[in-house]
Amino acid sequence: MPYEPPPEIAGLSLAELAEQVAARKLPPVDSWSPAETGESHMAIAADGSWTHEGSVIARPAMVRAFASLLMCDAAGRHWLVTPTQRLSVEVADAAFIATDMTEKDGALAFRLNTDEIVIAGPDNPLVARGDAETPALYLAVRHGCEARLNRSTYEQLALAADDAWRVASRGESYSLVPA
Repeated sequence: MPYEPPPEIAGLSLAELAEQVAARKLPPVDSWSPAETGESHMAIAADGSWTHEGSVIARPAMVRAFASLLMCDAAGRHWLVTPTQRLSVEVADAAFIATDMTEKDGALAFRLNTDEIVIAGPDNPLVARGDAETPALYLAVRHGCEARLNRSTYEQLALAADDAWRVASRGESYSLVPA
């Protein structure tokens, strides 16, 4: 069955965006307790590209499949988790890249480089890191993983900010200025 990416987020209502999020069926990695731990020999570069033993994983479907199994533990280590194995993944910055953003009915929705849609809010907060000279914005995705906003998405978010460089989504307020 051919892959159909979700529609452009700018053309969807908040209810339609929420439907897209709810329709995404992800494996229950947080409920698995695999006995075996090892190395995957995979890495995610700062630009969001995935490699295995130094070779780029060029098939987007493979990246989407691996990304659905990804989690980050409290120590900041990333893992591919299956019912039987937990394999480490080296991540240069963030596991995902936010590549687009839209503001709808008091909510900010983001498209990731894996075509997933994430709506910022209490379960998916935005965090500003870095300093005033080189800020970086991150969106919590799931299972401890984050998406870094790329430059154009950061600019879209800046246009939605108020005079105090704050944005709101689903009743939460977020500063775009690192603390």
